[in-house]
Amino acid sequence: MSTEYTANTTNTTSTAGPDLSLRQSRDIQGDIVAGFKKDHMQLLFLRFEDAAQARTWLRILKTRISTTKEVASFNYEFSQARKRSGGDDPRNLTATWRNVSFTHQGLVTLLDGKDPVPLKPPRRPRPPLGEKPFDPCLKAFVEGPSKRAALLGDDGEGDPKNWLFGHHQGPPVHAVLTVAADLPKDLRTALSEERQQAALHKIVIVFEQDGATLEGARRGKEHFGFKDGVSEPAVKGFDTPDPDHPQWEKGHPGTRMIDAGEFVIGEKPASDFAPDVPDWMRGGSFHCVRRLAQDVPGWWAQIAAHLKELKKKNGTVPPEAGVEWLASRVVGRWRSGTPIVKCPFADPASDAEAWADNHISYADDLDGKVTPLWSHLRKTNPRDGLLFSPGDKETVPEEGVLDTRRIMRRGAPYGQPFDPAGGPANGPDAPRGLLFVSYQADLVEQFEFIQHSWINADGFPDRDPQVGKDAMVGQDTKVRFGRETLSFHQFVRTEGAVYAFAPSMTALGRLAEGKLPAGDPEPPEGDQTRTAPLTLAAGEAIEAGRFRMFLRPEDGDLVIVDDRGTVVWNAGCDGLGGSTLFFQEDGRLVALDARGLTVWRSTPETYPGATLTLKTDGEALITAADGKKVPFRTGVPK
Repeated sequence: MSTEYTANTTNTTSTAGPDLSLRQSRDIQGDIVAGFKKDHMQLLFLRFEDAAQARTWLRILKTRISTTKEVASFNYEFSQARKRSGGDDPRNLTATWRNVSFTHQGLVTLLDGKDPVPLKPPRRPRPPLGEKPFDPCLKAFVEGPSKRAALLGDDGEGDPKNWLFGHHQGPPVHAVLTVAADLPKDLRTALSEERQQAALHKIVIVFEQDGATLEGARRGKEHFGFKDGVSEPAVKGFDTPDPDHPQWEKGHPGTRMIDAGEFVIGEKPASDFAPDVPDWMRGGSFHCVRRLAQDVPGWWAQIAAHLKELKKKNGTVPPEAGVEWLASRVVGRWRSGTPIVKCPFADPASDAEAWADNHISYADDLDGKVTPLWSHLRKTNPRDGLLFSPGDKETVPEEGVLDTRRIMRRGAPYGQPFDPAGGPANGPDAPRGLLFVSYQADLVEQFEFIQHSWINADGFPDRDPQVGKDAMVGQDTKVRFGRETLSFHQFVRTEGAVYAFAPSMTALGRLAEGKLPAGDPEPPEGDQTRTAPLTLAAGEAIEAGRFRMFLRPEDGDLVIVDDRGTVVWNAGCDGLGGSTLFFQEDGRLVALDARGLTVWRSTPETYPGATLTLKTDGEALITAADGKKVPFRTGVPK
């Protein structure tokens, strides 16, 4: 929280208006939904040297962590003050905010080796992911982006071995502390305090990454020179919907209202397929951080070279077209942020409101003749212009489908702008780029899907010949421009990346105590014995030590798996999906499929009074009432 600002929640919600209850949350960290929206930020990547000291540090830090209610209230007052001043930032209204997130390794360290994110089968069946041994989102979180570099397209100069932070064979990162402020002096004061606290509690600062809004005419733009952050989603329950177009945010035409569960775990998602994660993660969000270096002169030189070649081909580009014209096709917007689908011929830079209009439709440009299908805008947010295949008559709906791919971006540029007339910090080799930060409820289905299946996929969207990769930020690619083929080289490379989790304030308190946050109970100790009758729905499990026994919902097979999701025994059931597992009073274990038909039973004979046991060594057995005869056993896994 801030020493300069005291929250005033007056008028931030209306008793008679739409539901804006998320604005009142004191449990969700403030950067996730509300957004810090500061001109200056710094990320501290931390390593814990002593778990007990780290928990003490977290207990103290928690009092400084900013909540959604605090940040939302400030942002509301700041917005109102700007309106009253005619668009100028209020000088007497400032704040300094903090949020914290933890890597998987950091959580395990805080909990003295206990793993709060076990890679085990989901307790609640989810048909689309039923064949997976554990939730892919959790697998991605545990592995981290360094081990998933091939999937993410981080190769060549962007290979993890070249990263400044986040390489799995380099110094481990346990936590990411975000500090953001309106004024540079306030940021410096807060950082000084955080560095002192880290040193006092044996916490090593592995790396520090700054981010700041560019100044002057570059304000609000990234280093290539284009307006950034124009298409961020609005959130149901937090942002005000338009009364006439409730699918849009009020005052922002075209900005879709997305279900909060796409960004905050435990809230309502846009579809039925939310990630199957431990209950203690409710109120939190997965935090993706990437340092993306931009070669600004190289990128623009490539644009100029392509334009020169295209002008040699009659009719390929307008005679008056300049590099700005071709660059706008690569991005999908002009420098001002105005979408080319609305202004295809020139940038209406003098229109201060043009860039804010997010009501973009590609329905009349399904083949990408105006806004290329390989442009950055269409690769990262296809909107209403996506066909599953070229011959389809219906486009893919945004609601319930494309909405599930949205992420909440909270990044900023880093480094000084490229300026040949400037000093060394403005030179071509000076560090500059984008500090990419996003929050999402599912790392795989949101961030990784966009990165792997859209940006770096030659075959997205499906066309013949192939569309190619995102020509602005993707890997090396070839794309079609009219009848011509253009080769684009990659001028954005990854220099560091981390997957972390930003817990709720409640979970932060439990972590500071070194306890497994409330939610999924810890596995019971010792062998687990059950008496008849016992009924387990598909997906429900008996647990003992490292092992779980349950009926898989997708194929109806009875399995025993270990804590890494490996099947160590299976019954070989052959059904149309699992339904119910019975331990009957006659002493037999019976599996039913989705039709209610018996597809497997432990023994043909009956043993009334028998017990069912799953042992900590992974063996399951049925013991007769006399305690001596064992009519069924799976054997101890090797």
